[in-house]
Amino acid sequence: MNLTMPILVGVAFGLGVYALIRALMPSKRSAVAQVARIDAMRARGSAYESARQSTADAGRLGSLRAEIGARISEFYLHQGWEQRSLRADLAVLERSWENFLATKVLLATAGLFFGPLLFAVAWTLSFSSGPVVPLWLALLFAALFFFLPDLEVKRDAADKRRDLRRVIGAYLDLVSMSLAGGRGLPEALMAAAEVSDGWASRRIANALADARITGVSQWQALGALGEELGVEELKDLSASLALVADDGAKVRESLASRAETMRHRELADIEGSAGEKSQSMLVAQLLLCAGFLVFLIFPAAIRVFQV
Repeated sequence: MNLTMPILVGVAFGLGVYALIRALMPSKRSAVAQVARIDAMRARGSAYESARQSTADAGRLGSLRAEIGARISEFYLHQGWEQRSLRADLAVLERSWENFLATKVLLATAGLFFGPLLFAVAWTLSFSSGPVVPLWLALLFAALFFFLPDLEVKRDAADKRRDLRRVIGAYLDLVSMSLAGGRGLPEALMAAAEVSDGWASRRIANALADARITGVSQWQALGALGEELGVEELKDLSASLALVADDGAKVRESLASRAETMRHRELADIEGSAGEKSQSMLVAQLLLCAGFLVFLIFPAAIRVFQV
């Protein structure tokens, strides 16, 4: 029995080292996967250079973080880990993929030291004396700290996407009014995006401006922006505009109906969120009343049971 725990710890440690070595070793890929990896590296090469240049003046810590992020991003490319949902969330938040990966690794490293430190405090207070506890605490806190940025990014990206959908609904109304005033579809799309200087309008205006430079249609640029940000409304808008782009009346009707649908959906979401908050407040009030009743009944119950 005394040797069981060290053997299990040794086996777990050996499996962890083996898994780490297998993950770091480059695996054999097919020709299609290799070509896809080269295309992805070519498309993201400029992003790597801009990330390194933007953090070059941030001091030694900033350059170290940029180098760590670049290496981890390269490792992700070698392994074929796309993480498209996380990339879309970071694109909505306008954050760098390399800095995000570096933050995850640095937090995990901090978790490796925080777990044994917590054990040292508990051991000083005589709460525990097991020799295996620091190892498990280190692994547990490292995993926890590694996934904490994912939760934060998903929460913040969901809030910004909600704001973006509201802007899209107003944007469609503006485009419809511009079309009714006699403008063409490309001019109406650009004019409606230039009305506001908010971050959502700026993203749409930049996508439309890039479409003019590259020679692609503006609805294709909106679809690419929706694919990048993970917003289904922009992709649906791109598909509908591609179908009725030559008919001004159908474009106005399509945009007006789509804007109305988005407003109804937004109102339904607001009502649902308000209902959830009211239910949570009701539960909190019931718990508060229950605690107050226990506070009142407890002294009398103690006296009864003592008698």
